[in-house]
Amino acid sequence: MTTQVKINVPGNHLMVPLLGHRDAHLRLVEDAFADASVHVRGNEIAIGGGDAERVGRLFSELVLLLQQGERLEPAVVSRTIDMVKADERPSEVLAAEVLRSARGRTVRPKSSGQKRYVDAIAGNVITFGLGPAGTGKSWLAVAMAMQALQSKQVDRIILTRPAVEAGERLGFLPGDLMAKVDPYLRPLYDALYDMVEPEGAQRLLERGTVEVAPLAFMRGRTLNSSFIILDEAQNTTPEQMKMFLTRIGFGSKAVVTGDTTQVDVPGGRSGLGGLEQVLAGIDGLAFVRLTSRDVVRHRIVADIVDAYERGS
Repeated sequence: MTTQVKINVPGNHLMVPLLGHRDAHLRLVEDAFADASVHVRGNEIAIGGGDAERVGRLFSELVLLLQQGERLEPAVVSRTIDMVKADERPSEVLAAEVLRSARGRTVRPKSSGQKRYVDAIAGNVITFGLGPAGTGKSWLAVAMAMQALQSKQVDRIILTRPAVEAGERLGFLPGDLMAKVDPYLRPLYDALYDMVEPEGAQRLLERGTVEVAPLAFMRGRTLNSSFIILDEAQNTTPEQMKMFLTRIGFGSKAVVTGDTTQVDVPGGRSGLGGLEQVLAGIDGLAFVRLTSRDVVRHRIVADIVDAYERGS
């Protein structure tokens, strides 16, 4: 049975951003839903075919996003299409504000997986965010840490990574120990500078409110009232992972990020290996798996991730 759906867009000013430059967004929708015909007249969109209801829901969601101030770009429209196909509500996912960054940009989840991830961080003591490059694991974790610091839920942020020798020997890097491990920690600094203007970030680092250090520096410490992020956790050994997880003190929250397909730890004994089974059932602890659907870099990155997963 052929369904007919009509969407009345509230205001002609929304039509161009909705349909895209030269109808680029409309073409994305038509390509994604082969069993739907879309006809636009004025500010009315008439949809027919077997996919008419889903396409109608998609346009309604896109209108809501525009009304919430979201800027529609082809990548946003593509992710919205994916969410509607998965029976999710993009207007709820994409409108959730995590943090307003120093540059005035609003940090929001850009996929349903990312929304699950930030919700898990908010609701648990320890959250494991596992997934491929480009899924926003570290970036969103730093945003959640800054939000917790600004709202005085924690007194400090600790950003840490294992300084594993991934193709480079630390001895060949110039300077003292911190200078040697600095290249490994650079992505965490980059995320921090994204959230806070450089002067503010420098002040936080000088005061010790934000600490960036290699994982080895965590040994023997108990971390209270802190938001701790362990990045690139696939390169920890099982012993290092146990050491890290047992550092967490009162009033603290931890996020552990990793990509189990990129293990560089010598011998391949990753601290993430089999950890979900070991820690299953512990209250206040969550595992969130992000996939190529959550990649928010260039579309080609998601395609590359998919290609590698098919080949492995």
